[in-house]
Amino acid sequence: MALIQCPECGHMISDRAAKCPKCGCPVKQETAPSPNRVVSNGDVYDSHPKTASHKWLYIVVGVLIAALVGGGIIAYNKLSNNEEVHPASTTPDSTSNVVVQGILDSMVDVEGGTFLMGATSEQSDGANEDEYPVHTVSVSSFSIASHEVTQDEWEAVMGYNPSMFKGNRRPVDYVNWRDCQEFIDKLNALSGKHFRLPTEAEWEFAARGGNRSRGYTYSGSNNINSVAWYGSTSDSRTHEVNSKSPNELGLYDMTGNLWEWCADWYGNYGSNDQTNPTGPNTGSTRAIRGGGWNGGKSNCRVSNRDGREPDYRSDRLGLRLVVDD
Repeated sequence: MALIQCPECGHMISDRAAKCPKCGCPVKQETAPSPNRVVSNGDVYDSHPKTASHKWLYIVVGVLIAALVGGGIIAYNKLSNNEEVHPASTTPDSTSNVVVQGILDSMVDVEGGTFLMGATSEQSDGANEDEYPVHTVSVSSFSIASHEVTQDEWEAVMGYNPSMFKGNRRPVDYVNWRDCQEFIDKLNALSGKHFRLPTEAEWEFAARGGNRSRGYTYSGSNNINSVAWYGSTSDSRTHEVNSKSPNELGLYDMTGNLWEWCADWYGNYGSNDQTNPTGPNTGSTRAIRGGGWNGGKSNCRVSNRDGREPDYRSDRLGLRLVVDD
């Protein structure tokens, strides 16, 4: 028993008394607090004992939250250290295998031979200084694709499509020389073959029709409209490969549609006879050939040439493959 003070007269009375014996004031009894009653920030609510299932639920949720937070911290640290976060690599699928086989099937064998490289007589109208001197070149046999690398071929190997003019059977554009090397490396890994870009000499020999050449100004004809998508016929865009006439070897679009990267550094010609030339040993730009959808007739001649920096990308520039046996 304990004594408490009467709230009315202040007389000390038993805490068990119903009323004050002095003034008769009723004394309010405080009930014992509920064992589940909680007071927090002035709010009172009943807390119920957690069941075992609730406890396990909270444990699982806690583990998941910890894992998510931990993963976020790891990713943040990688980004802070300038590390790239890549998705897990995937193995080649059946689509890639079909595309690789299609590329192999498109290769055209070019028998080796000797030709005059540069601004020969049929090329002289509109020829540029870098097409001289005309010189004798011999090339060994090789195989070159009948068409420029298409967007579906690029995407099957690389997993993305950079092209400005979208269309599966249109040539892939907006790729620089280094992009092409990455594509070739991955294609070689998929196929077990040795694909590469053509040298300038191989490109021009093939564009002229190889040993079957009829001496045309453009690749396959003196009538550019029959073989090329260029400034006057393209409607300012690329077109599907193989949609114009081929040249003497069965090669399409070596005139027009897209310029094509070559393996060589771009530089001046020499006058000496050469065998399988690969261009200068060093340089600042890589050779490009063929003219594009936006150019005039002169740009589409088979001896016309130009150069661009290896990092240069354009919707007028793509590639064609050569494969070594």
